[in-house]
Amino acid sequence: MNTLLKKYDSYYRDSLKLAIPVVLSQIGHTLVQLSDTIIVGQFAGTNALAGVSLSISTFLVPLAIGLGISYGITPLIAQHNGRKNFAECGRLLSNSLLLNILTSFALFAVVYSVMALFINKLDQSPAVVAQAKPFLFLLSLSMVPLMIFDAFKQFAQGLGFTKQAMYITIAGNILNILVGIVLVKGMFGIPPMGIRGVGYSTLIDRCLMAIAMAIYVLRSPSFKKYLHEFAFKNVEWLRIKQLLQIGMPVALQATFELSAFGGASILIGTIGPVQQAAHQIAISLAAMTYMMASGVSSAAAVKSGNYFGAGKHRELRLSAISNYHIVIVFMCVTAIIFTFCNQWLPWIYTTDKRVIAIAAQLLVVAAFFQLFDGTQVVGLGILRGMGDVNKPTVITFISYWIIGLPIAYLLGIHFKIGVTGVWYGLVCGLAASSIMLFFRFQSISKKHQIVVVDDLKE
Repeated sequence: MNTLLKKYDSYYRDSLKLAIPVVLSQIGHTLVQLSDTIIVGQFAGTNALAGVSLSISTFLVPLAIGLGISYGITPLIAQHNGRKNFAECGRLLSNSLLLNILTSFALFAVVYSVMALFINKLDQSPAVVAQAKPFLFLLSLSMVPLMIFDAFKQFAQGLGFTKQAMYITIAGNILNILVGIVLVKGMFGIPPMGIRGVGYSTLIDRCLMAIAMAIYVLRSPSFKKYLHEFAFKNVEWLRIKQLLQIGMPVALQATFELSAFGGASILIGTIGPVQQAAHQIAISLAAMTYMMASGVSSAAAVKSGNYFGAGKHRELRLSAISNYHIVIVFMCVTAIIFTFCNQWLPWIYTTDKRVIAIAAQLLVVAAFFQLFDGTQVVGLGILRGMGDVNKPTVITFISYWIIGLPIAYLLGIHFKIGVTGVWYGLVCGLAASSIMLFFRFQSISKKHQIVVVDDLKE
């Protein structure tokens, strides 16, 4: 253990210094959905809670596409910063901001025109669909400010500035919770809005977050040397293509994973509203721990990008392994919490004992897939930092759509194990992704180390 700590200590410190603010910022995105779920569950009832689950499940794919495309700038910024190419960073921000804005409008149009019609054909309870529609509209509209926020956030994150996005996200979530309670319950003379209230609070929160993040990046002296070339006159197809070459595979990776989870939610919705509400509780808790692991993954991507851009492949490998260690320890802790607190955690969301009983069972299953969930997302982050995004995309597709979701259907629906069987299928998909991505990282990192050794010999 002492030898291990001595070998990786500096990498643990560097990774955690960068990761902790990112983790807290990532949690902020999840807290929006978490607070919406809690507020609706406590003040609007089980059908409304199931409506939140259906809306979020339907919205997962457009959200994954948007956030994936916005992520395309981060490894590029990290690599150019590693090469001291500061001017190119500003040019990339110009292109990323325009790309994000156009993408957000396109995704809103898709959700509004297609998803709103498609939601009627999913064999869901009519009462649940009626609750879901207005919330889905407001949720999709909030994609526009969210993508603007993410353009500036991912730019700052690629340069190693992570605390400010964390502060803005925390403040935004506090506002979201307060406004959500007021609008859902109806306070200070405002009539109760039900599920629409959390939709409006989310939209307001994300608009203010986008404004705050833009002001911080554009006015902070820390970014002055990077912004000399920040102008829309520097928008070029070549840079848009670079962003899309990373952003689109990342979007597809997230789409394959989140759509599988969304598909699982729809499968569970065919079983009944109570099971769907229980699934929403368990998946929102699991999403919280996933976003923490995703924060470690984002930090791993930045460090990998820096080392890769500077040609320091030995340091890259040590940094990557240290991030695997960090996420394994963290996910073990959350798995223990899920196991021993499974009877109490669902009470945060609802007092419906039927929902609580099922959610408690699901949290035990969730405890088992914590390790796979954490290691697979860190593996993706490391590979993205190295610019390897295409083969990991194939891996995620195979893991979730060839392995995970079919097993979920067979166990949950065909063999009638129910909602727990669906979750067993998700565990299989996560495990497959985790193992294949780790072997992919091992193969690439060792190959680069061999090339470096051969170059030195020459």
